[in-house]
Amino acid sequence: MNGCTVVIPTVGRESLRVTLHALLTAIDRAPGAGPREIIVVDDRPVPGAPLPLPPSAGPEIRVIRSGGRGPAAARNAGWRAAATEWVAFLDDDVVPEPGWPARLAADLAGLPPSVAGTQGRVTVPLPAGRPPTDWERSTAGLASADWITADMAYRRGVLAELGGFDERFRRAYREDADLALRVLNAGHGLVLGDRRITHPVRPAGFWTSVRAQAGNADDVLMRHVHGASWRARAGEGRGLLGRHALTTAAGLLALAAAPKSRAAAAAAGGAWAALTARFAYERIRPGPGTPGEVTAMLVTSAAIPPAAVWHRLRGLAAHRRARSRGGPRAVLFDRDDTLIRDVPYNGDPARVEPMPGARRALDRLRRHGVRIGVVSNQSGVAKGLIAAGDVRRVNARVEELLGRIDVWEFCPHDDGDGCACRKPEPGMIERAAERLGVPPADCAVIGDAGGDIEAAAAAGARGILVPTGRTRPAEIARAAETAPTLDAAVDLVLGGRRRP
Repeated sequence: MNGCTVVIPTVGRESLRVTLHALLTAIDRAPGAGPREIIVVDDRPVPGAPLPLPPSAGPEIRVIRSGGRGPAAARNAGWRAAATEWVAFLDDDVVPEPGWPARLAADLAGLPPSVAGTQGRVTVPLPAGRPPTDWERSTAGLASADWITADMAYRRGVLAELGGFDERFRRAYREDADLALRVLNAGHGLVLGDRRITHPVRPAGFWTSVRAQAGNADDVLMRHVHGASWRARAGEGRGLLGRHALTTAAGLLALAAAPKSRAAAAAAGGAWAALTARFAYERIRPGPGTPGEVTAMLVTSAAIPPAAVWHRLRGLAAHRRARSRGGPRAVLFDRDDTLIRDVPYNGDPARVEPMPGARRALDRLRRHGVRIGVVSNQSGVAKGLIAAGDVRRVNARVEELLGRIDVWEFCPHDDGDGCACRKPEPGMIERAAERLGVPPADCAVIGDAGGDIEAAAAAGARGILVPTGRTRPAEIARAAETAPTLDAAVDLVLGGRRRP
């Protein structure tokens, strides 16, 4: 299966070791069916302790970082770093079956171009000899969920076309359903494969079900992006938010009426108690009935309704201006050999010469309201060949010739300095996006070298390569998107849809 890369985002949980051990063992048993590469995306904000990799981990595993921006951003960093036709996503707490690599290869073999993705089958083992708890039943729902990234493979070209996962979903919730709906809306097909994974039930704390109500904020974003019918199209039930709102309203009314009217307070309090008791009973009845489970259900059934309403209101405020994803809101250009001809270590504004079509390309973006920035490696400063002031004077001349640039970022370091800003590191892109007030996921990066595209992927931005005579063939082959000219690159940006 030379055409597939496995991507596993993680925050360093011990379960990652189990997942990788099962995957590597399965690959050893059928080496010809193994993926080309396994990319583990470390999504911890600060790396800290080494990731829990199994002793058998070898060069087939590559670890990259995504900066703690959530699972959607981590998966984007993973597929953008891949170089295969297919990308298979696994969660870091699943256990692939012994024949998983061969079955994945069989699932992908011969799929028509109209099919963009294939989902594996999920088994959630439940305890024998007793009914499952509320948390165990919730986890068991993964076995029948549609298009979840516990085990989901997508064509890389379709991910590039649609911009990958929407990084506004910061939690491991709804980001997979959102992508699947966008894939289907774009006219692609999704199918169920025959490979299998096991998804164990993780330990859960007393308040886990209350904390899970944060997903109500993500549901607001889903409604804004996909419309009121999104639940039915995503295979979701109606949910209990209406009842939770009624329960919360009754409780608040009882509290408000208490100082003024005992009768009104008693009526509202009775309604609250009845609704809460009904909710608790519905959660207790199918469970094991142990004292600990019953206590947890009684307490959390009182806490869940106001938590759900609070997160819904939070989502309404946070996503009030949310819209479907289109083209990037900002474009960050490399400078030398992209906007202007490269004069090595140039500190002389008189030697600045625009690349053909550069002014036209920038003006088209300006007319469409797209912000413009430049991110440029300038190692001549570290080498002592030019000064930072020389770089700024050259940049000022670029603006004289090409028009207003909204933000400039340049890296004055050399290869050996170990900075976080020199491309292919993402630092300049992240800083430019922050200064422009947009997330990196809403930026496109256009440059002439592989380092530009790698930096874009590391930051979670879209990368478009415009090769020159000095661009290496390997860099062109690795790029998800290429364009023959700056004007053609802007066509891709303004078209909104990603084309390979």
